[in-house]
Amino acid sequence: MDHHPNWTVVDSHHLERVWSFPDFSAALSFVNRVGAICESQNHHAEFELSWGKVLIRTWSHDIDGLSPRDWQLVKEIDAMM
Repeated sequence: MDHHPNWTVVDSHHLERVWSFPDFSAALSFVNRVGAICESQNHHAEFELSWGKVLIRTWSHDIDGLSPRDWQLVKEIDAMM
């Protein structure tokens, strides 16, 4: 598996990461950009959006755990930053 230092592996089940933004609008814009990546990969992460903060959580629902698809998704998300 790839190493992505800003992502946390939780319970050997999923990956998550939190981003901070100056306001709600910037956080929402980020969610929309990441959502487009998810849609293009047909691999849809969970988002928690609040004022100035976004948490993304991903795992492969079909195996109820991590797969190469999750690592590819975080790689593309990291690349856009």
